[in-house]
Amino acid sequence: MNWINNVVRPKLQGIWKKKEVPDDLWVKCPDSGQLIFHKDLEDNLYVVPGSDYHMRMRATDRLNMIFDRQEYTIVEAIKGVVDPLGFRDQKKYSDRLKDARSKTDMEDAVVVAEGRLNKLAVVVAVQDFAFMGGSLGTDAGGAIVAGMTRALKKKSPFVIFVASGGARMQEGIFSLMQMPRTTVAVQRLRDAGLPYIVVLTDPTMGGVTASYAMLGDVHIAEPGALIGFAGPRVIEQTIREQLPGGFQRSEYLLDHGMVDMVVHRHEMRVTLARLCALLMKQPVQEEPETKTDLVPDTVDSDVVEIIREPGGKMEDTARAKSNKTTSGIGKKKTAPKRTTKPRAKKTNTKTAAKES
Repeated sequence: MNWINNVVRPKLQGIWKKKEVPDDLWVKCPDSGQLIFHKDLEDNLYVVPGSDYHMRMRATDRLNMIFDRQEYTIVEAIKGVVDPLGFRDQKKYSDRLKDARSKTDMEDAVVVAEGRLNKLAVVVAVQDFAFMGGSLGTDAGGAIVAGMTRALKKKSPFVIFVASGGARMQEGIFSLMQMPRTTVAVQRLRDAGLPYIVVLTDPTMGGVTASYAMLGDVHIAEPGALIGFAGPRVIEQTIREQLPGGFQRSEYLLDHGMVDMVVHRHEMRVTLARLCALLMKQPVQEEPETKTDLVPDTVDSDVVEIIREPGGKMEDTARAKSNKTTSGIGKKKTAPKRTTKPRAKKTNTKTAAKES
């Protein structure tokens, strides 16, 4: 009995043991209730295919979406005091920071990186709402200032993705001082003539909206993003009136002149690349449709030179076309000719009878 209980029974139980399924395997759309596989959602840049709802993105996903070949370097910032006020409510503020850092693998709510955007050097800052609601603290403000200082040193555009609930209440006046601190850094960018582009994502509220989020040269918003200072519920309770539909959403702010454009997430990288190139007075380079810009091996070198040569003669272009057809490029398949049998002449039976 011991052999059966200790060996056979555990093996049999292991066969029918249920596998643990991750909790985030399927994601539910907040707008339509559609269930989508998490891998498909990640491949679609966290945009629900059916409802086109833009879900929140993590900072690493934003950086991978923007930079060429997903290659970038993190810009380090000087860290401040962890808990300047020794704040404590239901939990110590230092313990809350430890929990947030362990869950998100981030030092604070803002990550700054530098790299290439369509071959143009840029500095990008991303505010992650997953880290304590993207709240603006001392380290977050220091990271933004460090990113703008890096852009000044490299003389490159500065792009920031904003997602925040406002200032971090656990740091009190130290958090509020980040508003004028970042404003001074924005003014330094403006004095140097460098572009400062702000991308407003869901949500952008509180003191962040009252400072660097609304000081950009160009303001871009994602579809359906909540943007404002106070929330709509607080405003309704204060003025005791019902707000119009879509109030404080991207489309509403676009109609009332608060943002410059509302851009779909799939078009965000191309839009930012064109804006940075235009504001830096650089030639706008269109991204290739394929991953490589290489010319096919079947094309002759002289053909490529003739095609790239501006203002070529007519015979050169004709020769290029002839070389294309001989090399197998641009050939058109001709349908084979159909052979039809000659039709037999119809004989009238009445005329044949009279002749006979």
